[in-house]
Amino acid sequence: DKRRPIDESDIPDIVHRYHHREAEADRARTEQSFMVPLADIVANDYDLSINRYKEIIYEPIAYDPPATIIADIRRLDAERAVLLAELEKEV
Repeated sequence: DKRRPIDESDIPDIVHRYHHREAEADRARTEQSFMVPLADIVANDYDLSINRYKEIIYEPIAYDPPATIIADIRRLDAERAVLLAELEKEV
């Protein structure tokens, strides 16, 4: 399920965009809604799947080097062990 929860109803926005379609022509295909030329729809055999038309921009995610991640895990594990030992003294 790729649906995302919304904070408030987006129906008023949809109605507004429908009534002002001339302003929608310049929206990028990465936005929530956008116009698609009929020629593109015909070229895709009238397939209206959003995946055919929406452009997705993938942003690379930078991760720490594995050695750094392992060091962080070891540090956190050591802290956890100390805290666990303190809790065990209380029991």
